[in-house]
Amino acid sequence: MARHKLTLKHKRLIAAGAAVAAVAGGLGVAANAGASETVAEKVPVPKLVVKTVFAPADTADVAPAVTYNADLVPVAGRVQVKEELRRDGGTRVELRLRDLVANRVYGAHVHTKPCGKLPADAGPHYQDEADPKQPSVDPEYANPENEVWLDVRTNEDGSARSVAVVDWRFREGGARSVVLHEAATSTHEGHAGTAGARLACVNVPFK
Repeated sequence: MARHKLTLKHKRLIAAGAAVAAVAGGLGVAANAGASETVAEKVPVPKLVVKTVFAPADTADVAPAVTYNADLVPVAGRVQVKEELRRDGGTRVELRLRDLVANRVYGAHVHTKPCGKLPADAGPHYQDEADPKQPSVDPEYANPENEVWLDVRTNEDGSARSVAVVDWRFREGGARSVVLHEAATSTHEGHAGTAGARLACVNVPFK
């Protein structure tokens, strides 16, 4: 009889211990979940950086960046493009230039194709919502919210920096370069998105 009572006592103790363990385990899971969320929040934002110099256009099959007008974008002029995928689902693109013509405006946009020996090889501007009519000059589509515009003005040293932030991300394989143009980007009907001749191009494998 005593042995039976002892067994019941043990069962009660085991049950109580299991309950405490279950609660502790639950707290552990919750704590771990919270820790995981904290770690997730601290995960670095994905970044892509292309840093190079402009080369002659006839080297486009091997050069990461080329110039089509060495008077306005000199050979060996420096360029850097940085892409950051934001946690909110958007994209930040930064353009840096050095050793270009001083005190000058350059239009700049993300284009759909890689650079080639000809200025037109880079294709049209990348658009989040593609204009069914190409070339796109409708401000409904050709605007800095639907495209990535990076116009810059160089300082007295020929250096410049610009940043564009959009609330979307590029389609896979859809954006492949940044093109510099001879003028600031137009915004009015029938000319929206245009910025004159293409002066240079840098390959960027946007994510």
